[in-house]
Amino acid sequence: MAITSANQLELLQTAEAVAREKMIDPGLVVEAMEESLARAAKSRYGAEMDIRVSIDRKTGKATFTRVRTVVEDEELENYQAEMTVEQARQYMESPEVGDVFVEEVPPVEMGRIAAQSAKQVILQKVREAERDRQYEEFKDRAGTIINGAVKREEFGNVIVDLGGAEAVLRRNDKIGRESYRPNDRVRAYIKEVRREVRGHQIFLSRTAPEFMAELFKMEVPEIYDGIIEVKAVARDPGSRAKIAVISYDGSIDPVGACVGMRGSRVQAVVNELQGEKIDIIPWNEDQPTFLVNALQPAEVSKVVLDEEAGKIEVVVPEEQLSLAIGRRGQNVRLASQLTGLDIDIMTEAEESARRQKEFEARTKLFMDSLDLDEFFAQLLVSEGFTNLEEVAYVEIDELLVIDGVDEGTAQELQTRAREFLEAQAKAALDSARALGAEDSLIEFEGLTPQMVEALAKDDVKTLEDFATCADWELAGGWTTVDGERVKDDGVLEPFGVSLEEAQDLVMTARIMLGWVDPAELAQTEEDGESVDEEAEA
Repeated sequence: MAITSANQLELLQTAEAVAREKMIDPGLVVEAMEESLARAAKSRYGAEMDIRVSIDRKTGKATFTRVRTVVEDEELENYQAEMTVEQARQYMESPEVGDVFVEEVPPVEMGRIAAQSAKQVILQKVREAERDRQYEEFKDRAGTIINGAVKREEFGNVIVDLGGAEAVLRRNDKIGRESYRPNDRVRAYIKEVRREVRGHQIFLSRTAPEFMAELFKMEVPEIYDGIIEVKAVARDPGSRAKIAVISYDGSIDPVGACVGMRGSRVQAVVNELQGEKIDIIPWNEDQPTFLVNALQPAEVSKVVLDEEAGKIEVVVPEEQLSLAIGRRGQNVRLASQLTGLDIDIMTEAEESARRQKEFEARTKLFMDSLDLDEFFAQLLVSEGFTNLEEVAYVEIDELLVIDGVDEGTAQELQTRAREFLEAQAKAALDSARALGAEDSLIEFEGLTPQMVEALAKDDVKTLEDFATCADWELAGGWTTVDGERVKDDGVLEPFGVSLEEAQDLVMTARIMLGWVDPAELAQTEEDGESVDEEAEA
């Protein structure tokens, strides 16, 4: 193919046709042509030459140029594409390092091999441009529902044609045992659009909680208009789901709006999700109230919330226990996902037995440590005292409200409690020192002698050892192993140290040791707060 004799407008016409077919910028196709022609010219003039081709966007005329760059004498490596300042003086008036000398060279004729190579370059560039276009088109559609046609199934994964792009519905993103045949229509949620080396990848999902939320948004105009908001969704795909909704208009019932006339709206979602049963629950800012709603249809007698631990205890009548737990724990598991809390369910009899056990343990504690008779110890427990610290350091007026306790008796109780605690602290301190605990740890503010003893038993004996601890190692936590939540016991967990308190203690130790700059830490916290505020806005 000879550029000199070819119809110059044919290049532009070809570029326009390819760009129109692939829905990409014609300029990208022309750039690909320029690169392919330059590659063919290098095979003719020499691979080391810097040959460039420019195609006029109006006439289609291709201009071939050779470019040489002026470099320092000692940097001269490629004689075909570079030259020294001295050599450049024969072509330029006052050459300087970095200047370029451009001269036009005769066009080349493309042989069969060069033409084939040029074709491959153009096809590759067009494919890259097409992939970039598709990525830009779909990256902003992540988080929405899309309809497509099934092209084929590969190893359980379904390839879906979205019209101009392909997406993957992976096996674990299908509901139950869904199976598809070619050309079947499928509706799914765009879970992720990822750019990869071989091109973009669009991942679909029909099991994502967001898919259900988006389906309700399509079926319920009030959600689309923002009058009703979907606050949380928990799903056991293909089996059962719970969705929490709230109305910002007092005259509109959020549950009724989502159910629709004779259940028409929710039934449309159920049909799309292969018969998945859906519990629609009114959302409430009060977590215990919300949890009672989330455990429907079971009736709840009492809820006890432990905000620090993120746990909640639910008491139900004996006959409601199986309903609250659900088949294979499904009901309580979905309620836990919906509320974000660990839920312990017990019957009224179990709760009564546990309370009795706690009452007896506290009574025995006061009897043994304060040398009290059983009746007096039970009085303390009945008044809400749970440990010796409360007795020792509470305002004396709170002891005087107990029947039969006068000021002298109250002072005697506090004296006995303080002496016992001091003896315990001394014993713990002696034990910690015997285990090798150093003064740097013993004198660290925030740790009691009993805590230091527990740390020493766990081989944490210096402030340096303590500063290397992770917060969950101290306060405990939960991890997920093979889909099961596993409890990690913390060294200081028996002393009621929370995760936030553990973080503060460890960070204070690191600052004292000079491992962390307080100014940098404060700046980091400020930056984090500003990011959170922006996210909320």
